[in-house]
Amino acid sequence: MKLKNWIKSVPYSQKIAPYVFISPFIIVFLVFFVYPVISTVIMSFQKVVPGQTTFVGLDNFKNLLNSDFSKAVKNNLIYTVTTIAVLIPVPLILSVLLDSKKMIGKNSFRAILFLPALVSIVVAGFTFRLIFGELPTALLNSILSNFGVKPIKWLGGPAQWTTFFALLTLCSWRWMGVNIIYYLSGLQSIPTDLYEAAHIDGAGSMQKLRYITIPLLRPVTIYILTISIYGGMAMFLESFMLFNGNRSPGGAGLTIVGYLYRLGWEQANIGYGSAIGLTLLVITLGVNVIMLKYAGLFKKGE
Repeated sequence: MKLKNWIKSVPYSQKIAPYVFISPFIIVFLVFFVYPVISTVIMSFQKVVPGQTTFVGLDNFKNLLNSDFSKAVKNNLIYTVTTIAVLIPVPLILSVLLDSKKMIGKNSFRAILFLPALVSIVVAGFTFRLIFGELPTALLNSILSNFGVKPIKWLGGPAQWTTFFALLTLCSWRWMGVNIIYYLSGLQSIPTDLYEAAHIDGAGSMQKLRYITIPLLRPVTIYILTISIYGGMAMFLESFMLFNGNRSPGGAGLTIVGYLYRLGWEQANIGYGSAIGLTLLVITLGVNVIMLKYAGLFKKGE
């Protein structure tokens, strides 16, 4: 009887009730994050085959020293840098234009620019395969033919820059609207008094952008930069759908996650795949920590 009364009183206890309410999150966090990470670390030192597990030490990590993995890391780094170069300044400029009082039809443009983020990556990949087709009748080749340019094999030609350009275009198209929304939300938090005071002092539009808008949007920029680094290093679906599989010409679309999928899933080498995933985690965390330190987020008093 006492136990039954104690159980009934638990939700009303000021000491126990908070832990009861947060317990679902803690359970989900432990089961779907902590446990998989620990399992990945353990399996990265093992050779895992159906029905048998063998400890192999650092062999899985030593096997990462090959041309395919180096190519995947190089592709991810180039892709991350180029997407950051596109998906930070362009959305910033577009968001400033959309936030302007002189902009006509701003709500319509906001919806149109955000629409690609709602499109399925399967549909987007199939559509961009048609746009970047190698036939003269493909959309991009037909446009270039009006300027006297011969048809280009965008996704299978000898020049890997064409393959990378197609992938960069797909990813930039898909995520441009999301970053615009982030910047628009940041612009709403900037007091209009600052712009009015700057206007009284004779500041022009470019001076307001340089000395007010960009500095006050720094937290939003750092956030976008952080998720862009993560997204760039973990990119997989865009490449998989654009090339209709995990095999791109000359490995131009090979990514770290794509290499993990090839070895860990297609070849059922789970231990080696775990080593790839753990290496990706270390690289991503390292790049983000360096970026955040350079941005000054680890300084005292900030």
